[in-house]
This record gives sequence, C-alpha cells and structure tokens, in this order.
Amino acid sequence: MNKSSVDTATYIGVVGAMVMVLGSIVVSGGDIMNFVDIPSLMLVVIGSYMSLWIAFPGKDAWGVFPAIALTFKKPNFNQSGIIQKMVSFSEKARREGLLALEDELEDLDDEFMKKGLRLVVDGTDAGIIRDLMELEMSQMQQRHATKIKGIGMWSALAPGLGMLGTVMGLVAMLSNMEDKSKIGPNMALALITTFYGSLFSNVYFLSWACKLTYNDSLEAGVKEMIIEGVLSIQSGDNTRILALKLLSYLDPETRKGLEKELIKD
Repeated sequence: MNKSSVDTATYIGVVGAMVMVLGSIVVSGGDIMNFVDIPSLMLVVIGSYMSLWIAFPGKDAWGVFPAIALTFKKPNFNQSGIIQKMVSFSEKARREGLLALEDELEDLDDEFMKKGLRLVVDGTDAGIIRDLMELEMSQMQQRHATKIKGIGMWSALAPGLGMLGTVMGLVAMLSNMEDKSKIGPNMALALITTFYGSLFSNVYFLSWACKLTYNDSLEAGVKEMIIEGVLSIQSGDNTRILALKLLSYLDPETRKGLEKELIKD
C-alpha cells in the first residue's frame, strides 16, 4: 500500500531556504565566510543532538535520523486502489457470502486491511474488530509521535545551545579587552552560534517535524477509511453506500473521477 516516491517539495525547501539565506548575506554586502565557524556549528548541531540522549532512550535518539530521511520521501497510500478493492470485496461478499473473501486475502498487500477482513471472515464481533483495528492505529501514531517529538525537541534545544555559545564567546571576549581592534570581530564570532541555532531550529528541524506530522495524519486517515470499509462489508451494507462512505475520505478532485467509475446509476 505505502510505496514511497521522492518528495521534491522537501528538496526544494531544504535547498531553497539555504540559497535564500546565503543570497541575503551576499546581496546585503556581507561575506559568507564570516558566517562559517566549525566549532560554533558543532556546538549547536552536535551539542543539541547529544542532549537528546538525555531526554530520550538511545534508540529514540538514533531514530531521529531515519525519521528525517522519511521527509524526503512522499508516501503513496493508494487510497483510490483501496476503495476499489473494498468495493470489489463488498460486491463479492454480498453475492457469495463473507466466507468467499477468504481466498482473496492472501493476495492483499495491505496487512492492516488483511487483518481486518480476516477478523470479518472469522465471524468476530464488529465492536471487537473496531477496537482491535483502532488500537493498532493508535499504537502506530504513538510510534510516529515519539519520532516527531524527538525532532521537535532537537528544534527546541538548538537555539538554547546557540545562546550558550554566544555567552561563551562573550565571556572570552570580555576577558581580553586590551586589544580594542579585536572587539568587533570577536563579538561577530560570538553571535554566530545564535545564527546557527536559529537557522537549524526554524528552517529545518521544525519543518521536518511538521512534514512528519502531516504524513502521520494522512496515514491515520487511510487506516480510518479501511476500518469503515471493513465494518461496512461485515454489516452487509449496499455497495453503493460503502463506496459513498469511502469516497468521503478523498479530496474533491480525486473523488469526482473515482465516483463516476464506482457509482453507477
């Protein structure tokens, strides 16, 4: 069900944001090299990341990297294909009975749908089916939330480490005020960590967390749709009613095209 493709929007945003930051520096007459300081970068990025090891178990701290990688992939949940399959199952169940679906289940790629329909074929009560499927969905969202929270925490920590670096730089500068010519450059260097903290927090970490939250809501919506379809098949709803229920989960443009195919007068 969930076959991913490249999410060009993320790539455009990551590259475009950095181009605009660097472009603004150049256009304003600044020197990009004045904004490059490896120790400051390490303090903000690595320092704030290591703080995640305090806030989370090790596996969850490591987990932020594969989670960020997911933002560069666009999930395809194939809602239209799921609806078509559900309608087909509904027609067969009404024509031949629920047990006739058993042979069709092995060919299903979607494990969530397969589990639900297996419970239907086994004669499980509708309330139990809903409870089990909703429990699985909530556990999925809880796992997603942990990864999103990790990136969100990284975003919250980065500016703080940036400010810490600035304070460290100011202390070093104030302890050596004899050479007045170095006060300006040292002040600029002290502020670099604040720049890095704001850049990574607001441009990247927050955006990645938002993209993962969006993808999570999409996947949860697909699973809700599957639950409704499974329970509708079990209750023996008219296939037209089932199709109308499931089509309501689609955006208007996609729904309009599929509606003509599935709902015939």
